[in-house]
Amino acid sequence: MPLSWNEIKSRALAFSRTWADAANEDAQAKPFWIDFFEIFGITNKRVASFEHNVKKHGGGQGFVDLFWPGMLLVEQKSRGKNLDAAFDQALGYFPGIAERDLPQLIVVCDFARFRVHDLANGQVTEFALADLHQHVRLFGFIAGYKVQTIQAQDPVNIRAAERMGRLHDALHASGYDGHPLQVLLVRLLFCLFADDTGIFQPAQALRQFIEERTSEDGSDLGPRLAQLFQVLNTPEDKRSKNLDEQLAAFPYINGKLFEEPLPLADFNATMRTALLDACALDWSAISPAIFGSLFQSIMDEKARRNLGAHYTSEENILKLIRPLFLDALWAEFHKVKNNKNRLFDFHKKLRHLTFFDPACGCGNFLVMSYRELRLLELEVLRASHKLSGQGGQQALDVHQLISLNVDQFYGIEIEEFPAQIAQVALWLVDHQMNLRVSEEFGLYFARIPLKNSPHIVHGNALTLDWEEVLPAQRCSYVLGNPPFLGKKEQSAAQKADFECVMGHIKGFGVLDFVAAWYVKATRYMQGAGAWQAQAGPHTVPAAPKSAQPAPATPLRVAFVSTNSITQGEQVGVLWGWMLAQGVHIHFAHRTFSWTNEAKGKAAVHCVIVGFGLQDVAEKTIFEYEDIKGEALAVPATHINPYLIDGPDLLITAQKNAFPNVPPVSYGSFALDGGHFTINAEERAELLSADPKAADYLRPFIGGEEFLHSTPRWCLWLLNAPPATLKSMPSVIKRIEAVRHWRTSRDRETTKKLALTPTVFAEIRQPGTHYVAIPTVSSERRHFIPMGFLEPSIVASNQLYIVPSATLYHFGILSSTMHNAWVRAVCGRLESRYRYSAAIVYNTFPWPDLPEKLEPNQPQTPAHKAQTAIEKAAQAVLDARAQFPGSSLADLYDPLTMPPALLKAHQKLDAAVDAAYALVGGKKTWKNDAERVAFLFERYQHLTSLLPAVKGKGKEKTKGKAGRKQA
Repeated sequence: MPLSWNEIKSRALAFSRTWADAANEDAQAKPFWIDFFEIFGITNKRVASFEHNVKKHGGGQGFVDLFWPGMLLVEQKSRGKNLDAAFDQALGYFPGIAERDLPQLIVVCDFARFRVHDLANGQVTEFALADLHQHVRLFGFIAGYKVQTIQAQDPVNIRAAERMGRLHDALHASGYDGHPLQVLLVRLLFCLFADDTGIFQPAQALRQFIEERTSEDGSDLGPRLAQLFQVLNTPEDKRSKNLDEQLAAFPYINGKLFEEPLPLADFNATMRTALLDACALDWSAISPAIFGSLFQSIMDEKARRNLGAHYTSEENILKLIRPLFLDALWAEFHKVKNNKNRLFDFHKKLRHLTFFDPACGCGNFLVMSYRELRLLELEVLRASHKLSGQGGQQALDVHQLISLNVDQFYGIEIEEFPAQIAQVALWLVDHQMNLRVSEEFGLYFARIPLKNSPHIVHGNALTLDWEEVLPAQRCSYVLGNPPFLGKKEQSAAQKADFECVMGHIKGFGVLDFVAAWYVKATRYMQGAGAWQAQAGPHTVPAAPKSAQPAPATPLRVAFVSTNSITQGEQVGVLWGWMLAQGVHIHFAHRTFSWTNEAKGKAAVHCVIVGFGLQDVAEKTIFEYEDIKGEALAVPATHINPYLIDGPDLLITAQKNAFPNVPPVSYGSFALDGGHFTINAEERAELLSADPKAADYLRPFIGGEEFLHSTPRWCLWLLNAPPATLKSMPSVIKRIEAVRHWRTSRDRETTKKLALTPTVFAEIRQPGTHYVAIPTVSSERRHFIPMGFLEPSIVASNQLYIVPSATLYHFGILSSTMHNAWVRAVCGRLESRYRYSAAIVYNTFPWPDLPEKLEPNQPQTPAHKAQTAIEKAAQAVLDARAQFPGSSLADLYDPLTMPPALLKAHQKLDAAVDAAYALVGGKKTWKNDAERVAFLFERYQHLTSLLPAVKGKGKEKTKGKAGRKQA
């Protein structure tokens, strides 16, 4: 066990007095540094060598005064000698030192002065021998104290995973694979960490063991590792009396980590080198919160090519855990920190909290939660220390006060390897925090052997009973990041598991995979509710005799999810059921980019939803002006399933729009196998063969063509005389191809359409000009581009069309008000907006429409508002016309949108807002959230005025926009 800092400082003072008169390098250097190591309790164990032979730059021989591979290089000089020259001499040895052996510290010394160069951060510290006790923490790694600032973006995380990846590949190539390989790598991960954090004594004990006790060809490394694992799994008092001294120095670990016997791995020289390269890294600096995900990726060659792209950043994890529990706990701490009894009760409460991640992966949410709680506990200990007034004596008691432990954390993970990583990652962060405590209070503290373990279950969270993992009555918080899988990405097995959970919910087939965790979490909370209901929201009920103490707060849940569960048709299905169970949303992060800073980073548009069965007074919505930007916390009165401060409305599909609103539909649907559709090259060929076909070629526009001005045509043969068709062989050939294609389909309705092969399957082409709306539009655009098209332009089923729309309707649909509604309630195709007739257009709450103005009748405010909208809408069209060579995609790209067009839209927004102000009383809206909250109220008002109807209409989906294909 390492010495306390008080003991180390005392020894440092004695050392300074003993060697106060030392001056001669040749006679006194070696005993000086032997005594120096004894300051830290290193006596009989050889960790460094004197006069280490290396080749200097230029090929000459050099002798390092003291060398500890990978840790320390000392250049000792006689008193009064030049330390700058000594440092240059030390650097001159580097060409002859293997890369993995390069030191972390260079110390140059002339007995009277020490100059310490930290090569990792570039810091240089110089002090006199007499002041050694004041700077002795610089050498804490010798005693086993090595506290570093853990940074998620530290490159050591990536390098460590890469080096473990090389070792994995070599073992895999040798035939060592599957479960034994996974367990071996997890054990090595623990040992590498232990080697740099004081668990193994002295530091780098593992590395020395491999270098000194295994042959260079690696032939005996497998058996020696097996022997080491057996030692780590055996209490010291039960080990063989004849055990090798170097092996006997390793501590008993327990925790069942080294319990399972493994087949012996066959190493060679390359594999041994790979393991030593891994040993050379400073594993004390890794972040267990993200390293687990990196470590998991080494098992997948494809994932490793993009190493670092798929871990969850600490910043994003904090977005969930802070509002779920951490902010409230810190606030409570600040209220009680000056009261000894209340502080004691608060500390006790922390120990009773339990955390459950039912899709834990490598445990990053659990690890981060534990780390943050341990940091809070450290503040509790500091406050307790201050209140006790015991001074240094408190250092003897503080370790008895540390109560938080890894056994407060529970998880389920469907894959074995990440489940193992999660358990080890929690142990690693536990030790890192123990080092923090050791540094703070001056007495080394380590939980070795491991007596408490995290409860990580390898299993399927959708088929397991969560009560068997952690009874809901004992659970404080459920949290995590369940799988991001849409209904189309689910495997057959996943669909079966999903159906077992969701089968009782009407329409569950449209839901994303993550919805199953919401449903299971709700049922889980209901299981805890009966017991917790006995107590108020801020009291702890008495626990049954068979249970551990109850959680200090009613069970709450927060999940990261794809934003689709708060948009479109999924809302009504999932949240209709959730609200019926009594669920309340406590906080929410609206759509943001779930990503990290690594190259090739993976980004998904996500939301975070925190909820429970009890209501809370303070609710918060985190808004993002930019999905990649910073969140703005906005207090909310009530958070609905669209993550808006508004009533619990579920926007369900409506067959028709509100009264006095023109109907919308898809464009025409060809169902032709592509034979009616013609590009520019095919058009030229067709007209060359059959010039008369020009009368039957019409521009054919879908969403892509509409947005990007891509030319495309179709054969529009409606009412074409048979004789004329017969005179065009190339056209007849296409008609025959359509007939054959339709005949070959499986669906009977499509086969019947083969009887009319000259026309589209569904014809909805307007006879007048109409407004076109693309079915899918980029989420980057502030406005979905819409526009008027002539009746000669055939709209495909990839456009919505509003045949009788006027400038007034175009203006409303092009406004920020309507686009805010789209962003709130529409579904998504990947991250793009998927416009919908039944969910978006037909549910959109328009302002009150004025009746037709009669002659000589004075204009009302509503008439004036309509006129203003029409004028502003025309100005938008005029602004577009200034750029005839630009597509709508160019015009509405946020980076290239012309200022004139942006200004026209701003004026249109002002006119539309004024129209809504007439019916809502509100004159301005700061952001989308305020607009949608207002529109929800407007929707609620309009739907309350509608007559009751029998049944619920559903949107007809056709073609690529959603029709069941032929």
